Amino acid sequence: MHQDIRHALTILATSHFREMVDFYKAAFGWELAVETPVYVEFLLPGAQRIGIYEREAFGRNTGRAPATTTHGELAPTELYFYADDPEAAMTRLRAAGARQLSAYAMRPWGDGAGYFADLEGNVLVVAHRAETAMNA
Repeated sequence: MHQDIRHALTILATSHFREMVDFYKAAFGWELAVETPVYVEFLLPGAQRIGIYEREAFGRNTGRAPATTTHGELAPTELYFYADDPEAAMTRLRAAGARQLSAYAMRPWGDGAGYFADLEGNVLVVAHRAETAMNA
């Protein structure tokens, strides 16, 4: 195992920058660690971070902007979150405008999980570890 490589940050590019920032604030309530006109970074529990980057500005780093997702389609990205209270977390996601993809249920890998999509179609999973998962 290579311990010299560690996950530091996940960044989501978006065509709807302000709406996505507002969505993630409402859905999760995380503290902002960085805030610029085209990029914000949220500080998650456990010192993890998620960034939201305006698509064209993101493209300046890579040489071209990433493809957009057609409205209603899913992006090829899944963010999997454990929640102490999955029902409360799912209620916040719905209230923030997330589209529910599947109800909370026990999954074959042992976690209870509910699936949602954010405004860009990124898949958001609210899960609870199998030892203490909610009844399906």
